[in-house]
Amino acid sequence: MTDDRAVEAGFDFHEDALDDIFSTYTRLRATCPVGRSENYDGFWYLTKNEDIFAAEQDPGTFSVAPSMLLPDLGTGFPMIPIDIDPPDHALYRRILLPLFTPRAVARLEDGMRRTARQLVQQVIEQDAADVSALYARPMPTIVFSRLAGFPEKDWPKFDAWVDDIIYERTIDPARAHAAAREVADYFDQLLQARRGDAGDHDLISQLYRARIDGRPLTHSELVSYCYLLFIAGLDTTAWAIRSSLWYLARNPEDQERLRRQPDLIPVAAEEFLRTMSPVQAMARTCRADTEIRGRQIKAGDRVVLVFGAGNRDPDSFETPDEIHIDRESNRHLAFGAGIHRCVGSHLGRRELVVALEEFLAGMPAFRPGQPEEKWHGIGRLTLERARG
Repeated sequence: MTDDRAVEAGFDFHEDALDDIFSTYTRLRATCPVGRSENYDGFWYLTKNEDIFAAEQDPGTFSVAPSMLLPDLGTGFPMIPIDIDPPDHALYRRILLPLFTPRAVARLEDGMRRTARQLVQQVIEQDAADVSALYARPMPTIVFSRLAGFPEKDWPKFDAWVDDIIYERTIDPARAHAAAREVADYFDQLLQARRGDAGDHDLISQLYRARIDGRPLTHSELVSYCYLLFIAGLDTTAWAIRSSLWYLARNPEDQERLRRQPDLIPVAAEEFLRTMSPVQAMARTCRADTEIRGRQIKAGDRVVLVFGAGNRDPDSFETPDEIHIDRESNRHLAFGAGIHRCVGSHLGRRELVVALEEFLAGMPAFRPGQPEEKWHGIGRLTLERARG
């Protein structure tokens, strides 16, 4: 085996590392598909699709505790249900399943479309616009906050919290942890104000009605549920919408094809999720000594499943680094796999499809306004009308 420690030691999957992450994935899969980074107190990483999928199917070896995120969000408590191992995981996850079935999501679609159309109108009124701020971010905030029962007067402060918690935790952990405490306090107060209010049909009301082994959820459990759903419901969908529009602005032929063939948009959405996944990696903790591709991973070691690398594995996808908006065979890992597969995947992909459909229907041909803007994250995305 070649000495690839220099390649391993600095591997990261946050912030500026994402700028060139796909070439990094190619190098790692070829030279060191299972390796060790010294970042975040050290972790092993898996970059091959089959290894990631196998680990997802083996929660007995790969525990989600203490957190699926590396670094964690600084909450001081596990996020239910993603940070819970079996057998309790099934009990907590079961509560959420009825809220995110395809049928339940279908009932939300008319509201999604109305929201998307209203937001598109703000974009088309300008020759150049920050489509992240005007469209990609507010759409999931509005859709999910209404579903959850988060008061509309509070929506304006959500984006700043998400930015600090998700994107400052590797740059300014103190700032990220302060925001995490603010969000936990927010839900503590909101839930106290809603105590006993289980008569509505929003998510908070349904959590109040939920039972585990015959008992209601504790206040701490309710806060944990709300915290996770807040982060997951706003950030990842906004990223998916933004990155898809980023790509279409830079690929006018595919943009035009989706205008001509709107029935292809759901297929294209899956390809955008595969190649530009909002969740590039998630962490586990090894419960027992194990070996993967000749690497000895010890009990207690942190292991990162690099979904973004697995989604571009040439052993699983033809021409994996190319985006084919008509790719039919597409068993990607954007939502994870196994028992911890994203419970909100039906909602997230439906929001993405509706967002693309309504944007392409309402917005004339567009191109990048600032070509240097990056593919990842939920920061600024400047688009302008194409000319000529």
